Amino acid sequence: MAEPLLGIEGLRTHFFTSEGVLKAVDGVDLSVPAGRTVCLVGESGCGKSVTARSILQLVDRPGRIVEGSIRWKGATDLAGLDPAGEELRRVRGGEIGMIFQEPMASLSPMYTVGAQLSQALRLHRDLTRQEAREEGVALLRKVGIPDAGRRFDAYPFQLSGGMCQRVMIAIALCCDPALLIADEPTTALDVTTQARILDLMMDLRAQNDMAILFITHDLGVVAEIADEVAVMYLGKVVEHGTVEQIFSDPRHPYTRALLRSIPELRGSGARRRLTAIRGMVPSLHRVPDGCPFHTRCDHAIDGLCDTTPPPLKRYGEAHVASCHLDEVPAEPPAKSLAVALQVAERAAPAAGTAGPLLRVEGLAKHYPIGGGLFRRPTGVVRAVDGVDLTIQPGRTLGLVGESGCGKTTLGRCVARLADPTAGRILYRTASGEEVDLATVTGARLKEFRREIRVIFQDPFSSLNPRMTLKQIVGEPLKTHGLASGGELTDRVADMLARVGLRPEYMRRYPHAFSGGQRQRINIARALITGPRLVVADEPVSALDVSVRAQILNLLTDLQEELGLTYLFISHDLSVVEHISDRVTVMYLGKVVEDADTAGLYREPRHPYTEALLHAVPVPDPGRRRERHAYEIADDLPDPAAPPPGCRFHTRCAHVRDGLCRTDVPDLRAYGEGRRAACHHAAELTLAGVGSMAREAEVDGPMAGRDA
Repeated sequence: MAEPLLGIEGLRTHFFTSEGVLKAVDGVDLSVPAGRTVCLVGESGCGKSVTARSILQLVDRPGRIVEGSIRWKGATDLAGLDPAGEELRRVRGGEIGMIFQEPMASLSPMYTVGAQLSQALRLHRDLTRQEAREEGVALLRKVGIPDAGRRFDAYPFQLSGGMCQRVMIAIALCCDPALLIADEPTTALDVTTQARILDLMMDLRAQNDMAILFITHDLGVVAEIADEVAVMYLGKVVEHGTVEQIFSDPRHPYTRALLRSIPELRGSGARRRLTAIRGMVPSLHRVPDGCPFHTRCDHAIDGLCDTTPPPLKRYGEAHVASCHLDEVPAEPPAKSLAVALQVAERAAPAAGTAGPLLRVEGLAKHYPIGGGLFRRPTGVVRAVDGVDLTIQPGRTLGLVGESGCGKTTLGRCVARLADPTAGRILYRTASGEEVDLATVTGARLKEFRREIRVIFQDPFSSLNPRMTLKQIVGEPLKTHGLASGGELTDRVADMLARVGLRPEYMRRYPHAFSGGQRQRINIARALITGPRLVVADEPVSALDVSVRAQILNLLTDLQEELGLTYLFISHDLSVVEHISDRVTVMYLGKVVEDADTAGLYREPRHPYTEALLHAVPVPDPGRRRERHAYEIADDLPDPAAPPPGCRFHTRCAHVRDGLCRTDVPDLRAYGEGRRAACHHAAELTLAGVGSMAREAEVDGPMAGRDA
């Protein structure tokens, strides 16, 4: 076999802390062949990012490489080089490029993107300032940034998340590297932007004959781009094989558990319980003996898996796994839930209060541009521009769309965290009275905030690091005068138990918890007041796929138990299908389609819905090219100057001259219970996911996973 471009053998990277030695990477063997894409997958805390940073010796103190070799092009051992030496600096950026996870945090807000790109060019290629500018503009154009000359002089905060990620790719590629390391480059992006970034990286790999080491927790993304896959758990590679082997014949229980936790598009409309991996990744302070996965494995053998490290077994050419079992028993498929019916019965309104829990009519939220104390605004951003929607009691309405379409602003208006510019928010109280929340102020608004609660998107920034769990979860009880003293402690303990956290954790601070645990704390805080309506704003977008399954199942269980009504905001239609009874699609501040979940997924009426459905990565390598037939043009138009006519016509594959470009389409009814805002909805035959999902279950290489 040819010498790999990058060969890692016995790599160990440890962190020496006051609490002991943390073995973040503990004996990793990995190779990246030239011109191939190798995906390194696993949950947060498994050592993926530390492995990537170790290659270029970018590990922060108190971490350091203590053992192993990192052979570059079969000769240079990168692990043995001086981290501050000239030779390693030449390799960084010059021969190996790296894209970091969060583009907005990786780019300095103090400098233009052009200045940051030029710095890398001049450092490695000895160009003049003018030559660096010309080359930088060409690179921005190469990675698909429109109007590259103007964007070269823009600051990162003036660009979207997708644009900033393209800038990061341009910086990583500026010296034509032989290897590109991409550390979770699409995790923070919506599905359409993610699809374009993945396509861009694959096109650049083909053009430059470049290898890619792609780090992710999303196996749908892996199926789209990988040639080979390495699965990591607690600092070790537990399985390695080609993408076809990993998806069609996974041999390690952890790999199988990850695959089964993916929320797939099915188009059935049945709310299906996700198969979550029980527990969570153990702390590096307490790594289990024997097989590190045995504490979460449903097939662990007592007296063997908990005492003896598993051997590395070969299952075919290039396919290896570390497991005591020769064959992992098949598991039954996840069962569909009759949750919608049960919840509707539990949450049925009392006599005389029949009707929707929430009706939004003509809701608008505009933000002025420019202006000041003595100056008039120069324009307005119509973040929400005349939205109508209805939520029935005990049901879940999924609100979907790309970043910037107005979903979060709408949710904030419903919860009155933002004051609407126009429109009505009609909320039905427990007594049957319908109240317009848009006009409520003062003490009465405070009462309704007890009944309408919010689960925020980011589990890390939404919790006060100076407060204990008891203070965080109990604060709403004190604010609304619902409990104090021992009663407050008892209610907090009960709520923590409901969301799967131990009551004895009440004295701990947020930093002591994982991302999934923090989101459970967020949920406990939202539900502690006994709300009737919960606005869940992207509650799982920042979480691993396995933790995501746990949180979605938790939200479903709590809805059934407490009769909750959800407004569930997300950009990922695969997630929305598993929790929603009905789906509303937004684009540039307006509703473009509204239907029951099964109808919308099987037979979309708006081209934008079709594009969103097919932008979701399919966890099947055999179907990785299907979505390319439904791609849409790049980023959203400027919401301060939306296109005339149908706002989607600039990106629509079905656009026609005439009405599409000049007349705004009305949101019209198409059959019972569904609406769409498209001039040609009655004539178009758009592709849903139901038929393809059913074919994949029967014929696809993933079928054996649920057998």
